[in-house]
This record gives sequence, structure tokens and C-alpha cells, in this order.
Amino acid sequence: MPIPFPHISAFPVLAELQEDYPQSHVYLVGGAVRDFLLGKKVTDFDIVVQGVTGTDLEEFLATRGRVVFAGKHFGVWKFNEIGKPQDEVYDIALPRTEFSLHRHGAYRDFSVQTDPMLPIEEDLKRRDFTVNAMAYDLRTETLIDPNNGQEDLKKKTIRTVGKPEMRFQEDYSRLLRAIRFSLQLDFSIEKETREVARTMMANVNNELDGHRILPYEVIAEEFLKSFLAHPVGALDAWDDLGALAELVPELLKMKDCPQPAQYHREGDVWEHTRLALKQLHSEEFKKAFPKNEIDIELIMAVLFHDIGKPYTLTVPNNESQDRIRFNNHDQVGADITKTILDRIRLSSPPDIQIKVDRIVWLVRFHMIGVHGDPDVMRPVTVEKYFFNPQQPSQNLLKLIYADSLATLNEHGAPTIDVFEKLQNRIAEIKQITGSHGHQLVKPLLSGKDIMHALGVTESPIIGTILEDIRQKQLSGDISSSDEARQYIIEHKDSYGIHD
Repeated sequence: MPIPFPHISAFPVLAELQEDYPQSHVYLVGGAVRDFLLGKKVTDFDIVVQGVTGTDLEEFLATRGRVVFAGKHFGVWKFNEIGKPQDEVYDIALPRTEFSLHRHGAYRDFSVQTDPMLPIEEDLKRRDFTVNAMAYDLRTETLIDPNNGQEDLKKKTIRTVGKPEMRFQEDYSRLLRAIRFSLQLDFSIEKETREVARTMMANVNNELDGHRILPYEVIAEEFLKSFLAHPVGALDAWDDLGALAELVPELLKMKDCPQPAQYHREGDVWEHTRLALKQLHSEEFKKAFPKNEIDIELIMAVLFHDIGKPYTLTVPNNESQDRIRFNNHDQVGADITKTILDRIRLSSPPDIQIKVDRIVWLVRFHMIGVHGDPDVMRPVTVEKYFFNPQQPSQNLLKLIYADSLATLNEHGAPTIDVFEKLQNRIAEIKQITGSHGHQLVKPLLSGKDIMHALGVTESPIIGTILEDIRQKQLSGDISSSDEARQYIIEHKDSYGIHD
């Protein structure tokens, strides 16, 4: 249901602008208009001011707030009103037209012509998709929709403004934006727009004068926002329109990569990965992790966790191997993931916090519960992998669960025994030590405590002693600092420390 559009009085500076320049029109444009019509909460406001020159507009704004960036040649000012939080910034622009300089599809390769008197309808013609090409006149309280954006909102359709060939040729990032908007809004991409996008997708790797036309930083942002919006839908859409083939072809190797049927009734590695991504929003997952959000690092780890399987596939033979195996696929996959994510500069978007090395760590250790029996796993090992503040330890357990839910046995049931054993082992250690939440109890002794108790200087043996004491603390054998000091004094000979 649409949310009522705000009155001009909701923007005191803009209301004052119209008082000073009565001939002016102030419009909400783009995503803000779309989201109001969709009944979504609006936090980002893009404004177009018609009927005021750029010089007058900039002088006016400068006396009423902070112009954090003035892009005069684009006719855009980022404005922070006096008294408002510094992050409360909105774009104020003059009406403008844009012409692709070379029609090479280069991101922001435009000639911009601002015109204070340009009709708002002409400004809207330059925009990417019809649902983003509407304006609302704050003074007359009227909606301007020359491209039938409202109709496409009702149809839940992403359609280019005008011919898709022209819109995409102007800026190849729109090929990926079409996917992203469809996922964020849960819309379909209109048939002609989709077909043209699929045909033109190969252009995302084009170069001009030795440089990429579409920077990897832009690609990374669209990739991440797509998977944040709908993990399994993003994988399908990027595959369907050819974006994976052009930008992350390694993922396609998972297709038709067989798995042993008795352990993976869900199918090949591709289908297993799709199912694992789907499980992130399943009722089972929400029940297991009711207080934890699904962050982008976890989504990426699930996406890439089995990327190493096609590279390590070995099939049964008559001598030494009884079934399909993927020996060392976790380690190989981690290295491949690192290469891919560095190549597409996944950590580059400034507004999405993500660290490649944390994703790689998750891929590398997602088989930790298979390589070692959780029932007898050393407490310090459990702490190292599931309570490590330097690593995404909580995500490791989530990754293992998503992987387990997507691993169907010969009867079609999820294989979650390893996950349950890990959960039980973690719970056991927390109960023994009286730990709560995502942290275990603090160590009984520090390195300095040990050096003081034993009368020694810093040396590698201190680390060994720390681990030994921690192991006994987490096992419940030692429960106080005094007991820990007494223990290391009594056993100092075993550490090679003599009076």
C-alpha cells in the first residue's frame, strides 16, 4: 500500500527555497518515489530543483547547511542541513540530460548537460528503468510518470526506459543493476529487457585503451547487493543472464560435477550449493540461529564452500577407490575462492563491510567437524574454530549447518549429525566452564602470570604452557588461578624448566 508522499514542509530548506524562488519546482525523484509507491520506508532522498540556476542554488545551500560535495559539472550537490546528523545527506540536482560520449558502455562515461528550465519529463528520460524514472512535485503534490513506471510497479516488472539496447549501451553496469533491482524488489525482468541483457552481457569485460570499461568495483557492489537480497535467486539470475560465465566462470564448474548418491541425493555440486543457499532462510536455520542475522560473508562462504570439488574430483576404480571423492577440496577451494574474490575486488565497495580473508577462512575450515570427531575434539580446538574473536567463528557453525541441511542422504533426509555433535560439544564446554553467549570464560593465567610464577623470561614455552592450562580449564580439570599456578609449578620440569 502506498505511503503518503511528504509535504514540502517536511523539508524546511526546500520550502524556504520555493519561497525565495516562487517560480521553482522541487521534485522527489528516482528510488524515493518508487519506494513510497511500494509502501517501503524511505531514507534516501534524491531531489531535482527546476527553475533555479546552479549559481543561485549553490549560494542558497551554502548559507543553510554544508555542501559535502559539489559536482558542478554534473549539476549535483550533496547537502547536509545545519543541525542535522552529518550522515543525513541528500542529493540536490538540476534537471539534466546525459549523452554517452562514445557509446562504449563505460560506467559514468557521459556528457552531462544541465538546464534549470528543462522539463522534468526530459530529465526522467535519461534514467535506467521505468520504476526509477518517476518524480513527485512537492509543491503541487502531483506525480509525474511519463514512462509508465506505476504500471510496471503494479506488474512487478523491471523494464528499461526506452529501448534496452540504448540504455545498456550507455552504461553496462545497468545489465547487473537490472538483476539487482529484480531481486531487491522481487520483480521479474521484462522479456525484451532480459533478452537484450543476456545478449549484451559479454560486454561487461570489454576494455578501452587497456582499461576495463566496467570496473570490478562496480561489479563487486552489484554482486554483493544481489546476493544480499536473495542468495539462491542471485545465483540463478547471474547464471541465466550470463553474468557468471563472464565474471565468475569457476562457479559453473559445479554444474554436472557428480557427488556420491548415497550421501548427496540432492544432486550435483551446483544443486547442493543452491540448496545450501536456500537453507539460509529456512525455518530450520532460523530455529537453530534465532538471534543471528545472515550477513554477506556467510552468504559468500556458502556460495563458495564447495568450489574446490570440481578441481579435486576422483571417481571409483577397481583398486583403491570405492566411490566418488573430493580429497582436500576444502583447502583447494579456499585458495580458489581467494583468487576469485581478489580478482573481482569483492572487498572494494565502501558501503558493504566484507573481508575476503574471513570468507576464505570459512571455506578452508568448513569440514572441521568431518576431519575430526566432534565428540572427542579437544576443547582448545573447539575454542580456536568456534570462539575465535579474530575470525567469523559464529559463521563457521552456520556454514556447517547450511551445508548439512543441503546434504541429503539416500532417504532424502538432511545429514546433520556432525552439526549436532559440534553443537553438543560446544554446549558441554560452555556448561563445564560456566560460559555464556559467544565467548568462553577468560583464561586463568596470562603469559606474564606464568613468567612470574615460574621465574622465567619470555620464551616459546610460555605459549605451550598457556595452551596446556587453557585445555585443562576448558575440560574442567582446573577452575581457579591458584590451581593453575600450583599446577604449572608442580609440572615445570615437564616443560623443560629447572631451578
